Amino acid sequence: MDADALLWLLIQQQLTIPPAQLRALMSLAGQPRRLAEISADEVQQFVVQRYGEEARSEQLLSAPMRDRIAGVLSDSNALAALAEQHAHCELVCLTDEDYPLLLSEIVDPPPIVFMRGRRELLQSIMIAVVGSRRPSRRGEQDAHAFAQALSAHGITVVSGMAMGVDGAAHTGAMQEAAASVAVLGCGVDICYPRRNKALYDAMVEGGLVLSEYPLGSPPLPHQFPRRNRIISGMSLGVLVIEAAIKSGSLITARQALEQNREVFALPGSIHSPASRGCNALIRQGAKLVETLEDIVEELPCLPPGLVGAVLESPEAEPPALLALLEFAPLTLDQLAARSTLPVTELLSALGELELAGWVEQCSGGWQRCR
Repeated sequence: MDADALLWLLIQQQLTIPPAQLRALMSLAGQPRRLAEISADEVQQFVVQRYGEEARSEQLLSAPMRDRIAGVLSDSNALAALAEQHAHCELVCLTDEDYPLLLSEIVDPPPIVFMRGRRELLQSIMIAVVGSRRPSRRGEQDAHAFAQALSAHGITVVSGMAMGVDGAAHTGAMQEAAASVAVLGCGVDICYPRRNKALYDAMVEGGLVLSEYPLGSPPLPHQFPRRNRIISGMSLGVLVIEAAIKSGSLITARQALEQNREVFALPGSIHSPASRGCNALIRQGAKLVETLEDIVEELPCLPPGLVGAVLESPEAEPPALLALLEFAPLTLDQLAARSTLPVTELLSALGELELAGWVEQCSGGWQRCR
């Protein structure tokens, strides 16, 4: 593990330095050992440039604090213990070259990020996919399908490891090369929710799990809205799939707008509470999404080859039986009357369409999904 990253973490923990001050110290010194050597005049010049003429160097780095930092830097035993504690994870600091560029540009980037998995994914092109923890089957299928398609075209999918849309998005993306990044609201050594243990293990192995919270941090409620700024901050845009009016997904969408990111939303039924958040986002200016092309067309910074590959992808030919169905439920008797197929063959064909994601069975019969 990088020695400077460990030293920054040791300084933060030993002196209980808040994130904003740690970011300033990183910007001031670049490397942690410089904090014990930097002159008071240099600190004063820095704080005036950063905070204004009234600022004083003691507010950022006082003489007693400098002495305490020098003591921490010389404590090899504490550093060795910290390295052992973090043997099964990695750290990336705001000063590191591979710290995600987009994340570094937000108002309050985490100064230290804890990670498990493929560190190289930090440099990927990313799109966030978020939505309801209790989606419809169609919503879950959409999350899986869009995430898989994004990953197949070289775009890494970011989400929050929650049940529902998050989990479906991670699972779909992990089936392709660009994989997925999960941003946790707890320490990276904790799988939450526990029902996602298999997904968590798969992402540690082939994707990336990260958090701004130290190892052992429990999943406290107030930490999840805060971590959403990282999900949107790492991403070029955020795709929302099924969200109620009051949901964490809309918090992520709002933060994306504040960070000057694109916001995309899948429209849904006016009768479904789970679609009202997405429909509201579209009314407020989010891009309505029906296909992958709708996303890539809004992102001119994507490599031209990637955009071309998406736009030239052939559409799957819809099955002939699909023409008999509607986007409202039809009973089996109604479908049998429209079709020349025997009922047993009709049921078999409907089952195949359902597995392919074209139709779904509901209380009123069968209806189209796309």
